[in-house]
Amino acid sequence: MYKNVRIVMMNTSHPGNIGAVARAMKNMCFSGLWLVSPNDFPSDVAVRRASGATDVLDAANVVSSFDEAVAGCVAVFGTSARGRRIPWPIMNPRDAVAKVNALVEASHGEGEVAIVFGQEDRGLSNEELQRCNYHIHIPSNLDYSSLNVAMAVQIMLYELRMHELLTAESAQSCVQSGVICSPSDPGWDEPMATVDEVEGCIQHFERTMIATGFHDPANPRQLITRVRRMFQRIQLDRMEINIMRGFFKEVLKLTQKQD
Repeated sequence: MYKNVRIVMMNTSHPGNIGAVARAMKNMCFSGLWLVSPNDFPSDVAVRRASGATDVLDAANVVSSFDEAVAGCVAVFGTSARGRRIPWPIMNPRDAVAKVNALVEASHGEGEVAIVFGQEDRGLSNEELQRCNYHIHIPSNLDYSSLNVAMAVQIMLYELRMHELLTAESAQSCVQSGVICSPSDPGWDEPMATVDEVEGCIQHFERTMIATGFHDPANPRQLITRVRRMFQRIQLDRMEINIMRGFFKEVLKLTQKQD
């Protein structure tokens, strides 16, 4: 599982937190660190806080956008302590880890899952959280729920490592149950769609709704947010994405002919 998990840090303002995360990752046998527009990196401060985990820092992928950080992943988990006006699928770290493991297994060890952590003082934006399939909430003191980002990463990595260690032996003798309900189950005929493929489909759907007059961008209400939640919640395979986008393409052709 370790090579299939990306730890994504969004717009980190203090390089010390990057170093602390690198240290936590090496402690728990992870190495896939992605940094989205960090304020100060590379940094001697990060190196000092990494306490020897400089190989994780050296291998870090520095990108400029959320899209780049999660490209090619089969699912994205976003960490957040805030409630939402429109509820999203949310789980605690332990249940999230079980879901991560199931997704990795379903992709036959090839799919990657991103776990995204927001900026220190504000967390993930609403837009970023809407790009996530699942939200993770770390249960903490209701009167003091603020966690340092490196601590939050350590909690998630610990749960991932413990799950790996506790299930390794039983996995050797696991018997295929034969239950196939979605692309995340072994035996499905098409691979799971990646998050960027799903995002492309969502944007194609939005353009189609606008072209047909169903959606008015000047008066959006919560339509696109609810559409995005629907797409993020269901697990589409690549063939299903292609079918939907083919349909949207034909609808757009018809609207252009009417013009």
